[in-house]
Amino acid sequence: MAENVRAPRARTDLSERQSRRRRRIWSYLVLVGLAVFFLFPLVFMFVSSLKPDGQLLSDIGGWRAFLPVGDISLHNYGAVFDRVPVGRFLLNSLLVTVAIVGLGLVVNSMAGFALSRLRWRGRGLVLSVVIATLIVPFETIAVPLVYWVAHLPILFLQDGAVVWDIGWLNSYQVQIIPFVANAFSVFLFSQYFSTIPTSLDEAARIDGAGWFTIYRRIVVPLSGPAFATVAILTFLPAWNQYLWPTMVVQDEKLRPVMVGMQYFFQDNPAWGEVMAYTSMITLPVLVVFLAFQRAFVSSVAASGVKG
Repeated sequence: MAENVRAPRARTDLSERQSRRRRRIWSYLVLVGLAVFFLFPLVFMFVSSLKPDGQLLSDIGGWRAFLPVGDISLHNYGAVFDRVPVGRFLLNSLLVTVAIVGLGLVVNSMAGFALSRLRWRGRGLVLSVVIATLIVPFETIAVPLVYWVAHLPILFLQDGAVVWDIGWLNSYQVQIIPFVANAFSVFLFSQYFSTIPTSLDEAARIDGAGWFTIYRRIVVPLSGPAFATVAILTFLPAWNQYLWPTMVVQDEKLRPVMVGMQYFFQDNPAWGEVMAYTSMITLPVLVVFLAFQRAFVSSVAASGVKG
């Protein structure tokens, strides 16, 4: 009798395991298909950078556009260095981006800490104003901002002496300072910090710790995913800046990589060189994302669980 009862139950368990296995396989197939679909532009870009223009244009209509076949070489990469100062552009973008990300993590996290952990009058209003600024496009304030940075005072060294001048145009700071404070980063830090139990603050305050010590010794070590997420979301627009540097930087020695794209469209576009240049400036973005993707996913997952 017991064997007759176990047999249908065993068949049911086996059927459920098979059903879960089929669903898992289909889920993996769908995810792999989506990954391949989204990787097509990158594969096309990298493969096209190895082909001469004639073959590149002739292969566009078929699958050969995604395959490294035919006349493959690194000639386009060498031609890129002959046309534009790639090393200088990469160095400028790296310097500007690292400064924006580093300063932004400090400034925005401290602002988020003040808005989420401290209790002071008007805190909700300030947070509302910060969130409201997210709907203002940068293009609407770009021209007034150019006027203001052109009239700001600046100190710099010249021949060993400190010189006072007016105007930030054609400088690194004009590409960095306006983008350090970011409303979305402040909001994200504020929301993430609010998930950390306030009992930790109270215990630290009893032990004599100040608010900066609580921020530095307690909140920051517990907020690695939030810092990684903000770093990625800050890195991408900082690295991809084009409009602002075009408006405020005319000196070639200070231009970032995105402004260098216009060098390839001044005469007849060389599409193989364009693909090689875009491949070179895309690699740092991929490296940063791969380095921080685990923390990024953890932050998104934590936000979803909280919601």
